[in-house]
Amino acid sequence: MKAFYVTELAHPSKIPVSTNVPEPVPKDNELLVDVYSAGLNFFDILQSQGKYQNKPPLPFVGGAEFAGKISRDSPIPAGCPYKPGDRVFGATQGAFAEKATVPWNNVLPLPDALTFNQGAGLYVTWPTSYEALVGRAELKPGEWVLVTAAAGGVGIAAVQLAKVLGAKVIAAAGSEEKLQVAKEYGGADYTVNYSNPTWTKEVLRITGGKGVDVIYDPVGLIKDSLKCIAWKGRALVIGFAAGTIEQVPMNIVLLKNVSIVGLHWGAYSKNEVTRIPKVWKAVLELFASGRAKPVTYTEVYTLDTIKEGLAALENRKTWGKAVIQVQEEVVRGKL
Repeated sequence: MKAFYVTELAHPSKIPVSTNVPEPVPKDNELLVDVYSAGLNFFDILQSQGKYQNKPPLPFVGGAEFAGKISRDSPIPAGCPYKPGDRVFGATQGAFAEKATVPWNNVLPLPDALTFNQGAGLYVTWPTSYEALVGRAELKPGEWVLVTAAAGGVGIAAVQLAKVLGAKVIAAAGSEEKLQVAKEYGGADYTVNYSNPTWTKEVLRITGGKGVDVIYDPVGLIKDSLKCIAWKGRALVIGFAAGTIEQVPMNIVLLKNVSIVGLHWGAYSKNEVTRIPKVWKAVLELFASGRAKPVTYTEVYTLDTIKEGLAALENRKTWGKAVIQVQEEVVRGKL
């Protein structure tokens, strides 16, 4: 099969796509999935170089997030509610391939209203943003929310979700193009460009001097954002896309009664399993009602152009969720 096959650790730009990779064989609790689309993530770039915490043994197929169908010849483990042909999305090691194996409890039914390309970027981004805002920050209607990297995968989801929850949203990004994306696709009320050194003063101006109640930060801008946080504000630490783990001035945390709150969605499967279905129920209901909609980057890549897609992601050229279309769905007519 065709796949992004890592035989030696290297930057993705140096890894050729292979066409003769052995098909994966499902284990006892696994399904075999025909992958139609896969999401591109920054950690995919790190993993192929051996710089990510999840280090599969060589050789391995890259990629994690996917959307597709249960293969016709897939085994169905005991207790599994799916059947061959079902549209699903999920995450597993090896999504950058025509076929992948995945533990059956790591997949969810893909809503009929969503395409495979939209489904490929759901599994990590949307529950991360939902649990951060609802479960950790306990966001209330009418509160002010600042979302950094607001046009990125988790950022645009956070903007949409904050609006659905009744918040007033300030989207922050580093270019006017991305700010427009946050407004057009996310529904942000206000935008600020953090390439401007006085951007935190602009946030204070927008909020009438109050500051924001919640900061949602996947970049590593907590330190700067604390300059415009409100009394008893909550700062959500989502990630460090800028590459630097910050040193936070704890005197501001003390003086403003600020809460610094972490969110690692991947750890819920180990530490708080019962919360996972509740989050997904809420997220899928939002999609079904049309109140939220996944945002995918306008250029859709393929396995042949995956290097370009990962380079665009690495160089912050993309917005929303960048995806690759692994194969097209063939619709067979009835005889």
